[in-house]
Amino acid sequence: MSRLTTILAAAAIMSASALAETPRAYELQRDMPLFLDSLKKELTYPLAWGTSGITDFKQWKETARAAIGGELLPPPPRAANYDMEVLATEKRDGYTAKKIAFNLTKYSRVTGYLLVPDTPGKHPAIVALHDHGAHFTIGKEKMIRPFEVDSLTLADSDAWARNLYEGRYVGDYLAQNGYTVLSTDALMWGERGCKEGSDNTHLASVAGNMLLLGRNLAGWMTYEDMYATEFLASLPETDARRIGCVGLSMGGYRSWMLAAMSPLIKASAAICWMTTQSAMMDWKYGRHERGGFANNLAGVYNHLDYPHIASIACPNAMLIVNGETDKLFKPHAVRECYDIMHKVWQSQGVGDKLETHLLPMGHEMPRSVQKMTLEFFDRNL
Repeated sequence: MSRLTTILAAAAIMSASALAETPRAYELQRDMPLFLDSLKKELTYPLAWGTSGITDFKQWKETARAAIGGELLPPPPRAANYDMEVLATEKRDGYTAKKIAFNLTKYSRVTGYLLVPDTPGKHPAIVALHDHGAHFTIGKEKMIRPFEVDSLTLADSDAWARNLYEGRYVGDYLAQNGYTVLSTDALMWGERGCKEGSDNTHLASVAGNMLLLGRNLAGWMTYEDMYATEFLASLPETDARRIGCVGLSMGGYRSWMLAAMSPLIKASAAICWMTTQSAMMDWKYGRHERGGFANNLAGVYNHLDYPHIASIACPNAMLIVNGETDKLFKPHAVRECYDIMHKVWQSQGVGDKLETHLLPMGHEMPRSVQKMTLEFFDRNL
């Protein structure tokens, strides 16, 4: 090695060492701005019921919905017609499972599962909203046992049901007990995933690209859930006056969000998704949302927090269940939300229509909670 080469190498080592020892300026930590707490203080939720100054509850609901709709960015255009097609049927215990295809929006024709009880006439109906789980290969198949699928998809679905639902498909359980049930994939899940493979990285990229197109992915999901509800209401098997929705985790978020935004929903059950925005973005608890993507409501937070949004569903019936050992949602924040929401239902003289529970369980929907959900729907639908 030449003398010059040796000097240059030594200088490089010294330079690297000096950089390592020199504190570098930064303004972000754990993917959050260091001024996080200051930003949180600016979120005062001025449109919340009891804070907004609007004293007529119906007017408040309309104003709040309009504010949310404005912040969720333009909705996808509705399809000109549903053009429903039955792809396959399977007789099950007390009901028939149908694999269907229909136009959900102007852009998307989707497949779904429709469960219809064997008893004659119109039935109360449920929109079954699947979870996130950072597991994208299946969507609707998390809520309804699939058929006319390959063995890998069936095994995937059965394993997911064992993991989060104590081995039972919630949609099938409800259909067996007299409910028409519909479940479809949210964009990014199941048959609506990425060609390159779906994961959280792709979810972040898709959400960012949707924003560049003037759309909000979370808003898109909410609008599609509303359109799916309208489709379900149009079916001859459905009593359009008695429609509910249910979901776990992201499905729970989708459930109370749908109940808030769609007048068709008369009862909703949200399992393991209720908290405050403050708790979701917090240094102390080590929880940072990473943008959510599937529940990133962006400018909505300048108006309303999560429990305020869910309260738009009042005076309709709502069941919310959370787990004491759920690592995603801190019990203190869950209790705070319950308190906020109970005050809203009580203010309208329908305190008995809101049921909230914080149970000794984790992030799951065991059979005991499924039974609680069925009994809730039986009372309210």
